[in-house]
Amino acid sequence: MRHIPERDLSAATWHKSSYSEGSGGNCLEVATVPLPLVPVRDSKTPLGPALVFRAEAWSAFVEDVKQSRR
Repeated sequence: MRHIPERDLSAATWHKSSYSEGSGGNCLEVATVPLPLVPVRDSKTPLGPALVFRAEAWSAFVEDVKQSRR
């Protein structure tokens, strides 16, 4: 198994997805960090875990979601 180092995201600036529903549930937040990585978390648990994706993988995922919504 490959060791993946933990990232300190305490100084990250988080942005809620524009597709999140307005009632406060089902919200996704993405952080801007000075690395080629994209941290993602559930806004309901800001102190909980975050998933960290390579920027290329996150961009491909977002593009696929956009294509499937058409």
